[in-house]
Amino acid sequence: MKRVIIFFSFILFLACKEQSKETAETPIVETTKEEIKKPEDSFGIVIHGGAGTILKKNMTPEKEAAYKAKLEEAIKVGHTILKNGGTSLEAVEKTINVLENSPLFNAGKGAVFTNEGTNELDASIMDGSNLNAGAVAGVKTVKNPINLAREVMLNSPHVLLSGSGAELFAKERNLEIVDPGYFFTEDRMKSLERVKEKLKNKEANKTTAFYDPFVKDSKFGTVGCAALDKNGNLAAGTSTGGMTNKKWNRIGDSPIIGAGTYANNATCAVSSTGWGEYFIRAMVAHDISALMEYKGLSLEEAAKEVIQKKLTDLGGTGGIVAIDNKGNVTMEFNTAGMYRATMNATGDLTIGIYKE
Repeated sequence: MKRVIIFFSFILFLACKEQSKETAETPIVETTKEEIKKPEDSFGIVIHGGAGTILKKNMTPEKEAAYKAKLEEAIKVGHTILKNGGTSLEAVEKTINVLENSPLFNAGKGAVFTNEGTNELDASIMDGSNLNAGAVAGVKTVKNPINLAREVMLNSPHVLLSGSGAELFAKERNLEIVDPGYFFTEDRMKSLERVKEKLKNKEANKTTAFYDPFVKDSKFGTVGCAALDKNGNLAAGTSTGGMTNKKWNRIGDSPIIGAGTYANNATCAVSSTGWGEYFIRAMVAHDISALMEYKGLSLEEAAKEVIQKKLTDLGGTGGIVAIDNKGNVTMEFNTAGMYRATMNATGDLTIGIYKE
């Protein structure tokens, strides 16, 4: 019996020794970091500064340069946040702040005037990771409405606040409050005067109803941003001064979740700009996401279907910027131009104004 045990022990020893030899001779292949697809490989950001009849022949070189410089400044703020590991929500908010603080765009400082000569501001923001959202409408003293929209999302049980109530909430949250005169710009006041004059002439010629706000390009200029961060979370935000010469506390699509703004980690993040009534009726931002989720379309395919067909067939004009959960970006519009810019994880920057 001892001989049998000794024999099998010897066989086992030889087998283990041979296996150890093979293991020692087999090279260990290590996977390098470069071979692993990292989440941060696909982070990105895209912005818009409004869509409309934006023609190069009507743009001076100086003004074109100013728009491009501000678009670049804004998107680099958001891109830096994303590059350093910040959230898509933070990137969207801070990027839009740059645009809100510029008189070039119809949001914040550059907001257009109502028929009464006041400024009524709208904004919204959405978190794609949990579908939480916040929005404000008709505020007159909040310097950066997008900041208030985020406060509504994070620190209230509501989604949309308006008017004096929204402003009271802004004070409670210690946001920056300004005198309404802060929003006055000479260019926007002249735009209001031109619109009123055109409408006055049309009324005299019996060519329009007593109130027709849709004078060419009186309704464009919204700003917005959509972003994907290194954690794979999407966010979108939109801010606007609304429509020149608007009456009756008119509210457009910018503060309407699903119309002007939408974000869902399962699909994409979208910010809209254009004729708000049509974007509300078509629920443009959400429809793009729905086509991706339910029909399996790509972001580009969905955006084209909604903007170039559905919106256009309704008679609506404008565009969107969007980014999906893989970092693919689209900037789709059916107007002559849209102020826009995008940056990807490698830092490639694209800026556009006119239809290519």
